[in-house]
Amino acid sequence: MVYRKPSKNSPQKKYLFFEILMAIIAAGNLVLVLFNMTYIPYRDFYLRNFPQLTQRYDPVKGIEKHRDTENYIQVFNRLQKELNQDESIKTPRIQTTLEVLQRLSVEMIEENPFAVADKSGTLEKIKNRMRDHLNEKSAKQAFLNFWSPQYLSSQGYEEELNYFQKNIIPLINSNYWRGIGENGENIDWFWLLDLPFTILFALEFIARSYYIKNRHPAFSWTNAILWHWYDIFLFIPFWRWLRVMPVLFRLERTRLLNLQNFRRQIQQGIVANFAEEITQMVVIRVIDQTQGSIKKGDLTRWLTKQSDSRQYVDINNINEIEALAAIFVKAIVYQVIPKVKPEISELLQHNIEEALNQTPIYRNLNNLPGVAQMQNQLSEQLSARIIDNVYSAMVNAVQDPVSAELSGRLVKKFSDTLTVEMQQKQIMSEIQILLIDFLEEVKINYVQQLSQEDLEEVLEEAKRLKIQKKLPFGSDNNYPVLETKKLK
Repeated sequence: MVYRKPSKNSPQKKYLFFEILMAIIAAGNLVLVLFNMTYIPYRDFYLRNFPQLTQRYDPVKGIEKHRDTENYIQVFNRLQKELNQDESIKTPRIQTTLEVLQRLSVEMIEENPFAVADKSGTLEKIKNRMRDHLNEKSAKQAFLNFWSPQYLSSQGYEEELNYFQKNIIPLINSNYWRGIGENGENIDWFWLLDLPFTILFALEFIARSYYIKNRHPAFSWTNAILWHWYDIFLFIPFWRWLRVMPVLFRLERTRLLNLQNFRRQIQQGIVANFAEEITQMVVIRVIDQTQGSIKKGDLTRWLTKQSDSRQYVDINNINEIEALAAIFVKAIVYQVIPKVKPEISELLQHNIEEALNQTPIYRNLNNLPGVAQMQNQLSEQLSARIIDNVYSAMVNAVQDPVSAELSGRLVKKFSDTLTVEMQQKQIMSEIQILLIDFLEEVKINYVQQLSQEDLEEVLEEAKRLKIQKKLPFGSDNNYPVLETKKLK
């Protein structure tokens, strides 16, 4: 099944163009929303680098120039003009302007007009710079000295005014006043900019829901809306930052942005978190149930297999312990022992030789020629004979019906005796206490390790085992497009 390239004027081409257009519009609206969210915190940055932008956008946020700081800047500009016109700084007009700047500086420090915009830190920065520049401990005194004719004449007023213009005026100019509406909140007209987008996305949401409802008649309106519920964030007037979700879906849907790896990482993170929690809950639940069963005496009933069907259910009428013991014995006799006979023979021969060497008479005989070699042959033959005899006896015991019956009676007697002894209150109580404590230690020491394991490896293994098919555009049902027909 393949996709044919849609013709130039085909409906599929038009629908694809519509999806791309809406994705671009949604992305542009998201950029505008993010800019609006960052405008107040980063207005100083925008003011330094994009002054024309702030002039246009300040009215949207209800921002106006603060009268006090704006008046300060105007008086400073007037001083510069007067100095350009007059040759001497000690003229009465200039001295009057300097006195006004001294008064305004003291008022700025005392009244703090920056507090309205929550920019008191900017005022502190101004005060620190003036203290450092004039080497004064008092910010007021630093301003008074700076705006005195004597200081400007002695230091060179052009250089000092350039310093003030470069280092102080930008900080004063960053202050603003923001109006408050009747609702008690700061004035914000961003909703007017966002209104055309919200109307467009709301109409598109209704049209898309209507299309889904017609395409799937069994769907209710609720199902049609829930099919693309995340598009609701595009036109709600609050939590606008959530629009990043539908925007990313649309950009990936139209292949304007490839988020496959990013989405896979998010999915793996979510699955890993759920897997961690579920693993802990399941393991802890199993251990708790086991502890509860032991406390209720289910261990005793399981060992004794009481006939009460409500206590123990036997599904095959077989004593599993006896059957397991028989299988274990046959496996040892027919499979394990033949493979380890050489090692057993070497071990037995070594023990025989050690036992003979501990005998004083035998140690004296070792001094005679040929006795040591005879000792090795004797111990080797003796160990081989012992192993063969024991193994033959075990095989005969398994194959001989009488031996098998005697072995069964032995196993049954052992099981019955063990069961009777286990029923003693003291022994059973100690076993229950030890088992419960052991399970509690497992829960404390190992369940936590389960949560610390790197589940990413498990997810990667599952992903390798999964057969992934590359589907062309329009085949994903998670996000309904208006029309994506599969052509054979």
